[in-house]
Amino acid sequence: MNPVTPVPVTAVILAGGLARRFQGEDKGLIKLAQRPLAAWVAQRLRGHVAEVLVNANRNLGDYAALGYPVVADHLPGNPGPLAGLLAAGRTARQEWLLTVPCDVPFLPLDLAFHLHAQALANNLAMVRAADETGIHYAVMLMHRSLLAKLDLFVRDGGRQVRAWQETQPVETVMFEGDPYAFLNVNTPVDLRTAERLARRYL
Repeated sequence: MNPVTPVPVTAVILAGGLARRFQGEDKGLIKLAQRPLAAWVAQRLRGHVAEVLVNANRNLGDYAALGYPVVADHLPGNPGPLAGLLAAGRTARQEWLLTVPCDVPFLPLDLAFHLHAQALANNLAMVRAADETGIHYAVMLMHRSLLAKLDLFVRDGGRQVRAWQETQPVETVMFEGDPYAFLNVNTPVDLRTAERLARRYL
């Protein structure tokens, strides 16, 4: 098997949320088959992108122990995933930024490659992922040239990723073949489902 060539992308694992449906437990550190959810996400990305960062606002030492640089929001009030992207954009070394939530442990291994290829082929600064279950707005590849506009959007009160995407040309890239690729561990029930599936992805 030929080795994978990483695409020139900084992947940003978004772990800065409040995880209200887990009673405020830090979701990225919740264990799935003895590994933190954020570690599962990082493993799916490692070697496929040029850089991995973690956006977190608490338990920074625990996230740093995963082996990747950790960046915290620089805007107050926990304004959401877009603020995490802005924070990562300050230190990211690559021209492209890929956001992925910390609770999607079975991401496609070719995620970054296909998003990047679509963006280049169609001369777009932003693309997002989808599968048969719908569009996954938080799984987004964005060129860093949009960071200034994003900063204005957030400072003007913008919070929703979908609303941000609607301000710019954006295309959706379909991923097929794995119904669990974008399984989102939002609740304890989702975590039990992921536990039953985890062995497939080890």
